[in-house]
Amino acid sequence: MKQLISLTILVLCTTLIYGQADRWQQSIEYVMDIDFNADDHTFEGTQEIKYYNNSPDTLNKVFYHLYFNAFQPNSMMDVKSRTVADPDRRVEDRISKLKPNEIGFHNILSLEQDGKATNYHVEGTILEVTLAKPIMPHSSTQLVMKFESQVPVQVRRSGRDSAEGISYSMSQWYPKLAEYDYQGWHANPYVGREFYGIWGDYTVTIKLDRKYTIGATGVLQNAKKMGHGYSEANTKKKGLFKKKKLKWTFKAENVHDFVWAADKEYTHLIKKTDAGTELHYLYQENEKTKDNWEALHGAMNEAESYMNANYGTYPYPVYYFIQGGDGGMEYPMATLITGERSFPSLVGVSIHEWMHSWYQMVLGTNESLYPWMDEGFTSYASAEVMNHLRSKGLISGDVVDNPHYETVRGYARFALSGKEEALSTHADHYISNTAYGVGSYTKGAVFLKQLNYIIGDKDFRRGMKRYYHEWGFKHPNPNDFIRVMEKVSNLELDWFREYWVNTTHTIDYGIKSVAEDSGSCMITLEKTGVLPMPIDLLIEMNDGRSQRIYIPLRIMRGEKQGDSFSGKTYADWPWTHPQYTVSVDGIKSSEIKKITIDPSGRLADVDIANNVWPILEGEEVER
Repeated sequence: MKQLISLTILVLCTTLIYGQADRWQQSIEYVMDIDFNADDHTFEGTQEIKYYNNSPDTLNKVFYHLYFNAFQPNSMMDVKSRTVADPDRRVEDRISKLKPNEIGFHNILSLEQDGKATNYHVEGTILEVTLAKPIMPHSSTQLVMKFESQVPVQVRRSGRDSAEGISYSMSQWYPKLAEYDYQGWHANPYVGREFYGIWGDYTVTIKLDRKYTIGATGVLQNAKKMGHGYSEANTKKKGLFKKKKLKWTFKAENVHDFVWAADKEYTHLIKKTDAGTELHYLYQENEKTKDNWEALHGAMNEAESYMNANYGTYPYPVYYFIQGGDGGMEYPMATLITGERSFPSLVGVSIHEWMHSWYQMVLGTNESLYPWMDEGFTSYASAEVMNHLRSKGLISGDVVDNPHYETVRGYARFALSGKEEALSTHADHYISNTAYGVGSYTKGAVFLKQLNYIIGDKDFRRGMKRYYHEWGFKHPNPNDFIRVMEKVSNLELDWFREYWVNTTHTIDYGIKSVAEDSGSCMITLEKTGVLPMPIDLLIEMNDGRSQRIYIPLRIMRGEKQGDSFSGKTYADWPWTHPQYTVSVDGIKSSEIKKITIDPSGRLADVDIANNVWPILEGEEVER
C-alpha cells in the first residue's frame, strides 16, 4: 500500500511540474455596445469583459491590442512597409499619407477592474495595464472599458471605403485582450501579420444608421425584429424606419475574435447546407457579382460535406461570406473577401477562408509563432477541396492525382534562391514578405505533403482528423501535431519536424550509377542534400514489368504502411551515409527501361533531374 501511495504522489508531482497533455486555456466573455456615427466614421464603445485566469500564475498586468492605431503615419506597420525590400502593394507608403480624418485610432477613456480604476498607458498598438489587484490563479475578474475610435480609410484588411466600394470592413476593430498561455503573454505589436486570441463568448450590439445591412461573427439575436436578410422594404413594414438607427445584436460562443461589415447596398442571401449550416452571402449586386455569388452556394454545400468528412465537422451554426476587405481574410464564422472575381476565383477564396475555420478558428495555433500551421495547413486542405469540386463538375479545371505537385515544385525552386527563411521565424520578423509568404503558405503546405510521403496516405488522413479532434480549442504547437502523426503511424518523426521547421536544409537525392554484379543489378543512390528522407523507387522494365522498392530511414524506427507507392522494403538508410546501394536480383541493367526516385511526385527534392535513370539527351523530367 505504501508503494502504491508513493507511486500516486510521484505521478501527481510529475503532472504538476511538467503540465498536462490537455493544457489549460484562459477564457473570456465580451459584452460590447457600439454606437456608430457613419457621418464621420467614428464610434463610441462600452466593453465589459469577464476574464478567467485558468493558469497556475498570478497576473499583475494585462495587455490589449489596439489594432486601429497601426493606421497612423510613423506607426510600426507604416515604417515596416516603407523599409522592407518587397512591400505589400496594398500598403506600401499609403499609411504615411493618411490625413487626420483618415487615420485609425482607439482612445481609451476609462478602464476599471472590479469597480476600481487601473493604471494604463498606450504603446503604439498595445495598451499596457497595471491591474488594481492581481488576478489569482483559477479566479476571474471584470474589466470595464469605455473607448472611442475612428475607422481608417481601408489600407490593410480593416477600414472604410474599400476598393470595391464597401462602406465598412470592421476587422480588428475593438480593444482586444491579449492571450496569455504556457509561454506567457503574447502582446505583439500589429505590423501587418497574424493574430492570436482567447476563446470565449461575444455578445455585441451595434447601433448604426438604418440604411446599412450588417453581417458579422455569430448569430443575430434579433433577426425576427430586423427582418433578416434586411431590406428597406421589410423594415418599413415593421416600423423600424421611424428610427434613425437600428440595433443589431450578435452572439457568438467559443470564438477568439469578432468581425463585422456594413454597407447600404448589400444583397443578403441565406441558404442552408445539407449538413445544416446556415450560410449567409452578403455582396453588392452588379454585373460582375450577381451570377457568381448566386451560384456560390452549390459549391460551398459540396465543399462542407467534403471538409467535414476529411478534416472534422464544422462546429458552428452559421458562416458569413461577406464582400469586403482587400483580398481574403478569415474570422470566426465569417470571412471578408473581395467579390468582383471570376467564379473559380470566388470559389477558391471562399474555400480557403472557410477552411481557416478548421486550422485557426478551432485549432487556434499561435499564428505569430507558427503561421505555417494555419496558412500552410489551410492551403493544403483547400487544394484538396478544390480538386474534389472539379471532380464533381462544380468548377472548371482538370482533376489530378496530386493537386500539390506544383506547390511542391514551387517551394523547391524558391529553396534554391537563397532567400528562404526558417519556419521558426516569428511572422513579424521575416526579412522579406516573399519569404514569409512562401514559408507560411507554400512550405507549410509542403510540410504536410512530405508527411504524407513519409507515413503513407492512409495514416496521414487518419492523423489529420485525429489532430482536429484531439487538439481542437487547445492552441497546439508543432510538437503537438507531430506527436499525433507519430501515434497514428508508429514512426518516430521528430527529426523531420526539426529539419523542416528549424532549418532551411533541402532534400536532394539522385541515382549515381547502375551496374551489374554477379547476376544482380546494383543501383547506387546518393544523398547530396542535407535533409534526409525515406525513398520510394520504381524500376520499369522493357517488357512492361515493374518493381517498387522502399527504403526507410533508420531514424524513423519503422516503415510506412498502406501507401499505394510502397514496394518491397529494403534495409534502413542511415542518415549519415551519403550513398546507398540497392541490389536487385535477377535483373540486368540492359533490361531496365527506367528507374525513378519518388514516382508519386510528393518528395520536395530540389533537383529532380537526377531522379531518373537514364536521362536521354534533351529529355525533360516530368511526372
